[in-house]
Amino acid sequence: MLELETASAAETEAIGGRVALRLAPGDVVLVCGDLGAGKTTFVRGACRALGVGEPVTSPTFTIGHLYAGAVPVAHLDLFRFAGMSAAEWGDVEPYFDGTIAFVEWPEAGAGTLPAPRLTVRLEHVALERRLVRLAACDPALLQGFERADPGVRHGD
Repeated sequence: MLELETASAAETEAIGGRVALRLAPGDVVLVCGDLGAGKTTFVRGACRALGVGEPVTSPTFTIGHLYAGAVPVAHLDLFRFAGMSAAEWGDVEPYFDGTIAFVEWPEAGAGTLPAPRLTVRLEHVALERRLVRLAACDPALLQGFERADPGVRHGD
């Protein structure tokens, strides 16, 4: 696990962008954190790096957005879900077909969502500061972050 601290929305977006360039269609990224922690900001940075030119907004009230970029990008928000029934999964499943999928509030889909390649946890440190924790199943995904960012801390 790696931990990075950001001092602005632009820095949070930059981390999202750096992560995105290491992903491929079929990858799933779980994005966790309290309200206002920067989840959509992180995803916006990832989308920009992947060539999405349209506005990237929270899909809380629509469940998901599909964006066209260098690769298709799905952005889901499961905030309104208490769990995920088979019918609800049927509505969500197409977002994972051939995309890089970012899922906010993934706890509601526990046991149903595809296995993530990366889990991102964002926490408030101060008004503008965020702690960004990156945990990958494949350690190679995070190699090189420490060379590019002296503020990186290694976790357990």
